[in-house]
Amino acid sequence: MATTTSSRAVGVGRVLVAVYGILALAATGRSVFQIIDRFGEAPIAFTLSALSAVVYIVATVALLLPGCTWYRVAWFTIGFELVGVLVVGTMSVVAPSVLGLHSVNPFGRDATVWSGYGLGYLLVPLALPVLGMLWLYRRRPTVLPEAA
Repeated sequence: MATTTSSRAVGVGRVLVAVYGILALAATGRSVFQIIDRFGEAPIAFTLSALSAVVYIVATVALLLPGCTWYRVAWFTIGFELVGVLVVGTMSVVAPSVLGLHSVNPFGRDATVWSGYGLGYLLVPLALPVLGMLWLYRRRPTVLPEAA
């Protein structure tokens, strides 16, 4: 059986890729600044910001490139993103000190991209992986029967 895939960056997928790209830039800029300027204040939180930046970069690339391998990479990174948002978001609300955060404020000086479920980014980090998974499901590779 052969599979056929095309770029997932068509139609609504273009908007999805654009939003992932914007979040990749935002998370990268935020984490680089936090790590350079004040890493000692909340090293766990700022490392998580850097991890989220890497996740957004890889997800953006995986959504752009065709092929079954990139499709699987997109599923993995977007799934990881959802788990990260839920875990970090919950920890930042329930026990912020575990992450090295000084407050629950998602707009605070030491907040991460995923703090408060991404409230500092208008909850886009919470909604985006759900939308991404729905899009990936709709654009899954199709299996074609091999020619005899």
